[in-house]
Amino acid sequence: MANVPSKPTAPVKKESSASSGLFATFTVPLCLVVTILLYIFVLGDGSHYKGGDPSLEPADIFGIVHKGGPLVPLVMGYVLMVIVFSIERFIVIGKATGTSSIEGFVRKIQVFLNAGNIDGAAAECDKQKGSVANVIKAGLKKYREMETETSLDIDQRTLAIQKDIEEATALEMPMLEQNLTIIATLVSIGTLTGLLGTVIGMITAFHELANNGGGTNTTALSDAISEALVNTALGISTSALSIVMYNVFTSKIDNLTYAIDETGFSIVQTFAASHKR
Repeated sequence: MANVPSKPTAPVKKESSASSGLFATFTVPLCLVVTILLYIFVLGDGSHYKGGDPSLEPADIFGIVHKGGPLVPLVMGYVLMVIVFSIERFIVIGKATGTSSIEGFVRKIQVFLNAGNIDGAAAECDKQKGSVANVIKAGLKKYREMETETSLDIDQRTLAIQKDIEEATALEMPMLEQNLTIIATLVSIGTLTGLLGTVIGMITAFHELANNGGGTNTTALSDAISEALVNTALGISTSALSIVMYNVFTSKIDNLTYAIDETGFSIVQTFAASHKR
């Protein structure tokens, strides 16, 4: 069987990838700077302590969090990163989905395909916009090209359409997964950093017990235990939020991928059925 000729694939648009990488490069340090400033000037303000003195007992939850020690702004930075990257992913995946429900879009395309209305399906892609519509439109364009191709048999033309859809998917879909690695990494880092803060707090607590014996300094001991528990709480919160958001985004991406696979299969099957001899 002769090799299926294929036109040169359009160059990958790297603008979105570069902007996403630039966004991550600036977001990570910026989040850490913001949380360090919050820790020093907001949580550490004397109004959150009894008598207005940070060396005394905390007067509210902000003072309690501030007592968590120097790792608190780091873990707070993780939480802020999860929030910022989640918002960014919601925007990107929303644009990839298009202007309306992806399920409704797939149903409309299938209706057009069943009716043999390829132009109507392409027009629906123009209305929908987004990554999924771009991939489907690429497949429909190849469909039209293969209708006038006479040098290939039906199997070769069908394979050419399928290959074009796969190439378009390879160009569009990777952008959806960018920055998910950061969210996934924060799942582990949040827990480990919180655990590190907990260990430091407990070391301090046992140090106070060892040094003071029966005359334990209750204030220093409570500060050490507070540091341990605050870091534990923040670390668990970071990991829990990261896991939830990561699963939400992977589920959304899986739905988009399934929509592309389902519609692409319909395009290929429609072409094969309508051009059988």
